[in-house]
Amino acid sequence: MIPSFTGNWNQVREKRRVLVKCGGFSSQLARNVTDQVDGDPLWGSRFDATHSEAVVQTHLDFLRKGADIILTNTYQSSVEGFMKHLDKTREESVALIEKSVHLARQAKSQYLGEMAAINGNIAPTMPCILASIGPYAAHLHDGSEYNGSYTNLVNYTQLQEWHVTRIESCLRAGVDGLAVETLPCQLEALAVTELILTKYSTTKFWVSFQCKDETSLAHGEPFAQAALAVWRLVSDHKAQSRLLGIGVNCVNPSLVTPLFQSLLTIMPSDEKIPLVVYSNRGEVYDRDRGEWTGNGLNVVNFVHDWIALGACIIGGCCRVYPDDILEIRKCIDNIAQQGQSEICTSLVL
Repeated sequence: MIPSFTGNWNQVREKRRVLVKCGGFSSQLARNVTDQVDGDPLWGSRFDATHSEAVVQTHLDFLRKGADIILTNTYQSSVEGFMKHLDKTREESVALIEKSVHLARQAKSQYLGEMAAINGNIAPTMPCILASIGPYAAHLHDGSEYNGSYTNLVNYTQLQEWHVTRIESCLRAGVDGLAVETLPCQLEALAVTELILTKYSTTKFWVSFQCKDETSLAHGEPFAQAALAVWRLVSDHKAQSRLLGIGVNCVNPSLVTPLFQSLLTIMPSDEKIPLVVYSNRGEVYDRDRGEWTGNGLNVVNFVHDWIALGACIIGGCCRVYPDDILEIRKCIDNIAQQGQSEICTSLVL
């Protein structure tokens, strides 16, 4: 049997009203290594094998700035990718995925030790470690996770089969849940959600979409309809208590409010859906030039609006650094002190 989180998410949510996720892992990782990260066919996942100390340091950078949740460095991890680009065997590739979880756990342990030295004995309910479960197309390294065109290549069942290895490897290594993220299409969101609901009966998770504008997923489906379809699937399985949130990530922060409003407009008034958001800064990565373009926005300026709409988990994605997470942490704590935010009821075990 694959172990799952046995901690008390209710205790977690009582600690803080809205939880803070870490920022853009690979963006910060690039500051801790001299090698190129952006543009690598394995992106940050390569460094679990080559620079494990930098991976641990990157997790610590976010934890020390107030992150409640860190994600494993597995967004672009896959057996196929490690075999092709690192010349690993299948068994070695699986072990490398598990190693990524162990590195996150090492960082958590070190952080808790630091906090204990300062504050004395503390309950180890925080931080939480979620496995980053990126889309199928991330391992293709062709940019199709940002338009969903790969849905012409694989079907519902094939997507489920492909995701099993990474999910089981991460669960076996000991994560607290799954962050199913940057999904550009409804097909993959439903496939992975059903897989988790039916195969991993106690696992907590969130589902986060990649969107191209104020209403649509990267593949073109309405965000509101896709999110509602995931919610209905979870509800049909009576698994609302396992859902940490539905939302968006790696999108321009200015798009988040209209996207959430489009969903809330069609939600029944007697149902409250937990929302998760971790945007980028609004810049765009130019694959041909190998650099980020455009003017970045300050993510913290949007936090009040997101909380007002029901966001329970807020963090950052690409180009959102530890100092940005600290600002988000301070903003959320200030809102909580003023009694302006509700407790996230989705985080009940």
